[in-house]
Amino acid sequence: VPAMIYLLGMPTKVVVGTSLFQIIFVTGFTTLMHATTNYTVDMALALILLTGGVIGAQIGTRLGAYLKAEQLRILLAVMVLAVCGKLALDLLLTPGEPYSIASAGGHA
Repeated sequence: VPAMIYLLGMPTKVVVGTSLFQIIFVTGFTTLMHATTNYTVDMALALILLTGGVIGAQIGTRLGAYLKAEQLRILLAVMVLAVCGKLALDLLLTPGEPYSIASAGGHA
């Protein structure tokens, strides 16, 4: 997305739609490949993610109609930096018990 905005000079609102259109095909193909080769598609998780994606797309569309292109760029930069910070933090912090199994009440 940043490359389309800054290197290709595309308008921000067009870039958002183009990116989402591309993501539909990539995720659909990836899900199909996992389902046919590894049988590793969790349908409950897929439905939850699909529901969140549909709701998020509706909210994003309405929000994008009210924001200017510069505001969308700032929002994108904040989200990219937040993900970068989370990944950096995950690399630096050691998890407590990555392979522990807890009961439903949360007590081991």
